[in-house]
Amino acid sequence: MLTSERQTARLSDGKGALSHEQSRKVFEELKSRSPNTGVLGRHVAVEEKLSGARLSVGNAAVPLEDGRAAYRAMLQAIRGARHHVHMEMYIFEDDEVGREFARAMAERARAGVKVRLIYDAVGSLRARKGFFEEMEQAGIAVAVFNPVAPGLVKRGPIDAQARDHRKLLLVDGRVAILGGINISRVYGSSSASGGGARSDASFEDRPWRDLQVRIEGPAVADFQRAFVEQWEQWKKESIPQAGLFPKLANTGPHLVRVVASSPREDGAPDALYLALISAIESAETEVCITNAYFVPHPQLLEALAAAARRGVDVKLVLPGKTDNALVFHAGRAQYQPLLEAGVKIHERKERLLHTKSAVIDGVWSTVGSTNLDWRSLAYNDELNAVVIGPEFAARMKAIFERDIAESEAITTEKWAKRPFMDRVKETAAVNFSELL
Repeated sequence: MLTSERQTARLSDGKGALSHEQSRKVFEELKSRSPNTGVLGRHVAVEEKLSGARLSVGNAAVPLEDGRAAYRAMLQAIRGARHHVHMEMYIFEDDEVGREFARAMAERARAGVKVRLIYDAVGSLRARKGFFEEMEQAGIAVAVFNPVAPGLVKRGPIDAQARDHRKLLLVDGRVAILGGINISRVYGSSSASGGGARSDASFEDRPWRDLQVRIEGPAVADFQRAFVEQWEQWKKESIPQAGLFPKLANTGPHLVRVVASSPREDGAPDALYLALISAIESAETEVCITNAYFVPHPQLLEALAAAARRGVDVKLVLPGKTDNALVFHAGRAQYQPLLEAGVKIHERKERLLHTKSAVIDGVWSTVGSTNLDWRSLAYNDELNAVVIGPEFAARMKAIFERDIAESEAITTEKWAKRPFMDRVKETAAVNFSELL
């Protein structure tokens, strides 16, 4: 299946489609590093079939745990920028973290680097209006996604609720950093003193648990295209092409697919949901999912339950506490059928879980902004990276196991003994699930 012309035609190295022979060599090298070549081949084939764009070869992908590691990597990339900095962010707060990023971006703008920022009007609502005006005065070009204005509600439910939930940084067209981490003090800081979770801190004072991924290689051009499309839609101006798409050499062993999704009026399925469900349906050994807002569509619920029933080890890490009580209880309303099917559910303790990631069969992984709820599916612009390769998957599995170790297992017996009021809250919340 992997060596057919149709299966190999959509691989790209950033310069264009690879030949059949080149693609065959990529697959053979990838298989040689995989503990289960049959499983890897199956996931590559499924992803190729789903993808409207070519799977990109030759990428380096590194997970960044929590705000401290992510902010350090992001600030280092910004401060080293020579041509441009592009950032797309749902929440960009006017706090010590936001101001540190604003200063770093302004310094690059003063040095002649073109700096562009897209922020979401609702996600960043708590920031002073003057905060973004000061950025513009410092030379940073700013675009606002779906500004709150009179008449917005009249345009229809999708237009009114549409939000840019993406978290993306691009530097010089060579480095992309994306995931679930916004620019906010809730994740800690980039400094050694502010970045960790103190053992004596209260739940509310601990940095949120989250994940980014740093990618170099040909896939960065696809992230760049996604940013340019957003910029041109909301800023109403074109970005000069010179320097946007530099030649990108192979930098690592991974296949990467960029999944940029937006609400669709025509009812077409969400791209990341489709990719995740397809990967689950193709799973042979293990499905490990970490997600902050779990109010899944029935098709995803059935895919998880069906995988567990056929013997796949399906494990979920979900929040033990949350910043959204309705979502929390609506998600818990789905526990019973999953537990009965054999899905293992764990609730993260000590820190608020905000991660959106998955690793399947030790070869297929995703990191991004997409929650498993109706809002991500119906209203949000989201951005994920699908990474195929055993090395990245091994690092993702290690992160997942650390979260398991900091979680409480929800057994069928324990779930049956939960408080009556929790059941009432679940029943009430599930009625609003399609609005969450």
